[in-house]
Amino acid sequence: MLSAMEGFRRYLEGERARSAHTVRAYLADVESLLGFAVQEGIEELGQVELGSLRRWLGAQSEAGMARATLARRAATARSFTAWALREELIAVDPAVRLQAPKRDKSLPGVLQQQQVTRIVDDLNTAAADGGPMAVRNRAMVELLYATGVRVGELAGLDVDDLDPDRRTLRVLGKGNKERTVPYGVPAALAIDDWLRRGRPAVVTSHSGPALFLGVRGNRVDPRQIRAVVSELLQALGDTSATGPHALRHSAATHLLDGGADLRAVQEILGHSSLATTQIYTHVSVDRLRKSYQQAHPRA
Repeated sequence: MLSAMEGFRRYLEGERARSAHTVRAYLADVESLLGFAVQEGIEELGQVELGSLRRWLGAQSEAGMARATLARRAATARSFTAWALREELIAVDPAVRLQAPKRDKSLPGVLQQQQVTRIVDDLNTAAADGGPMAVRNRAMVELLYATGVRVGELAGLDVDDLDPDRRTLRVLGKGNKERTVPYGVPAALAIDDWLRRGRPAVVTSHSGPALFLGVRGNRVDPRQIRAVVSELLQALGDTSATGPHALRHSAATHLLDGGADLRAVQEILGHSSLATTQIYTHVSVDRLRKSYQQAHPRA
């Protein structure tokens, strides 16, 4: 079985061109699987059955392994046995029906509305005193929170995706699905300021139609957006919210807190399934319960 592991390593490094980090992770998973098989008295790879794989994952689950890690190990097992079948090391693939444990539908921390206000105040100060990048950062963050768009969607926006008169945004989301998202007055003012005195200061002949630009005039990189938002959240110091996706989650939660229709929020966020949007209703109910317990004298 060790020779199979070595062959799988060559496959990952060669045909699949996986990174060294990924190869190490996959091989650690396979080593764990084969070690468990040996403990069960299995001597040949062809003797590994679906039940063995399930017991292997079950033992790790009972030991407290994170669901995300279990899901990765199940995926590794499927890749390994599929490769072994192609190499004719086994006659039947035992992992075809191996299901990864369901991952928790957890969300990053949600910002309180007063925390959003603090972020915006800092951005306003920076935009008033700083250069075009400070003006851009304010417009990007205002738009992220106002619309709940994903970072990649924000980076992909063009100037003509804006409809200033209707205060709507044309967004190309996952699966190339287009949606129209409204935004409010604060975001509109921030965008107008960016277009009026920020973007013209950095635009070049190769900027194209991109709405948001980097310091050299290229379309802004999603990594730049993540860095801007992460720095702002870290500066708060009193929140579990991390990364730009927290602004998307906060926008959705605050919409529902304010009484927005669930299907309207689904459309705004570009979720293909209502079940995905319903996760935010649990967040809102939890916040409501916490407020009740803190405020009601007989809670």
